[in-house]
Amino acid sequence: MFELIEALRHPEIAFFRYAFLVGILASISFGIVGTYVVAKRISYLAGAIAHCVLGGIGAGLYLQHKVGLTWFDPIYGALIAALVAALVIGLVSIHAKQREDTVIGALWATGMAIGLLFIAKTPGYVEPMSYLFGNILLISRSDIWLVLGLDLVVVGVAAIFYHKFLAVCFDEEFARLRGLNTDFHNLLLLCLTALTVVLLVRVVGIIMVIALLTLPAAVAGTFARTLGQMMLGAILCCLLFVTAGLSLSFVHDLPSGPTIILVAAVGYLAALALKKISS
Repeated sequence: MFELIEALRHPEIAFFRYAFLVGILASISFGIVGTYVVAKRISYLAGAIAHCVLGGIGAGLYLQHKVGLTWFDPIYGALIAALVAALVIGLVSIHAKQREDTVIGALWATGMAIGLLFIAKTPGYVEPMSYLFGNILLISRSDIWLVLGLDLVVVGVAAIFYHKFLAVCFDEEFARLRGLNTDFHNLLLLCLTALTVVLLVRVVGIIMVIALLTLPAAVAGTFARTLGQMMLGAILCCLLFVTAGLSLSFVHDLPSGPTIILVAAVGYLAALALKKISS
């Protein structure tokens, strides 16, 4: 803990301080949206959205360094790709249920392929592994404001539609019979998931962001009795996993993304063991 405090105060490693703040801010959205994802059991849809993000990042890097659009940060491309993927996946889930898994699998692979091709045509500017598995060296001051803005949007929408999302997650058929537009709310929930995925891509990477979206909620769900308790628990667990993971990665010179996910996995296994012992 002492080393963590010293690192956060050190003037020459501002990137670590930025990564820590981004992780703390994004944990709020991850806890809230992750709870919905786990409750509705749409982790595979969230995974497809996460992998499509690489296409937007690759396009953003290409536009920034090859076309000359220096203002177009790759994170903007990630946002666009994530939202487009969420809408496509949502519409496919609603209107093409018989071929849903095939279309989603194809979109998953296509998004990754497009991103890797764009990155290959932008040599010398980026290491693909940084986006796939996370790199806190990529965190900048501007990322903090972007994450804060996205955080406010996600939390605001989740609060406004809390009861409707609750109905869609636990009894969609009953909600539809009561007149709720479940298709719209499913699409909105996927868009919230897309925004949340983008929040921590630079810290834990595209491949592992889905684990941080689901593991804290799964840990909280092991002990929670209500959805609200599960959300609060998921936020606290995410804060703990990100803080512990970043601290360990800094002290032992380890990649931040894999370290955070490993801490989350250990926490999940510990929660299952504790639940089994206490039952």
